[in-house]
Amino acid sequence: MPFREINSKMIEATVRPGTKIFSQRGAMLAYQGEVSFTPNLQGGQGGLASMIGRRVAGEATPLMTVGGSGTVLFGHGGHHIQVIDLSGDTLFVEADRLLAFDGTLQQGTMFLGSQGGVMGMVRGQVSGQGLFTTTLKGHGAVAVMAHGGVIEVPITPQRPVHVDPQAYVAHHGDVRNKLSTALGWRDMVGRGSGEAFQLELSGTGAVYVQASEEKL
Repeated sequence: MPFREINSKMIEATVRPGTKIFSQRGAMLAYQGEVSFTPNLQGGQGGLASMIGRRVAGEATPLMTVGGSGTVLFGHGGHHIQVIDLSGDTLFVEADRLLAFDGTLQQGTMFLGSQGGVMGMVRGQVSGQGLFTTTLKGHGAVAVMAHGGVIEVPITPQRPVHVDPQAYVAHHGDVRNKLSTALGWRDMVGRGSGEAFQLELSGTGAVYVQASEEKL
């Protein structure tokens, strides 16, 4: 695993020859060794499609390609950092919550409406997180950012999980998402997310929930 948690707001990444790490621009705090940082205009391994998806969604999160040999300390804005290990599955995460991820992971972009239909589109508008989310697939580690700490909530076929859209950080597994309303449409006029909207996650996997609804 390339990431080691120093404390709740800082991680150390080990960079080795022949490997690379992608990080959010401005996330490097310090480094040791012969480490290079190169702007990545194509958004990791997602290529042009990933970049276009972020532009459309207003989530133009610039990435840096980190290579060479040494160690790097990452952190950003004093946000809480959670390291998630993937073992061949896919992680769905908002682009602006990505701090750094293993270069072995395959990156893509998913239109939320493809799982949530029209309500999936509404979720993006209400939560302000866009209509697209980033996918990372394979074997490797991902460091994500959140406010006030993160808890991992299991999702089982017998027990779906309902999450406030603004408290949502990421999820993985064989999971379906659907936005539902706890109030009638007339009651929601002029309201933001919160209890008026609930993101229902069903299937088998886990969802990561942050302690604060504050946006990054």
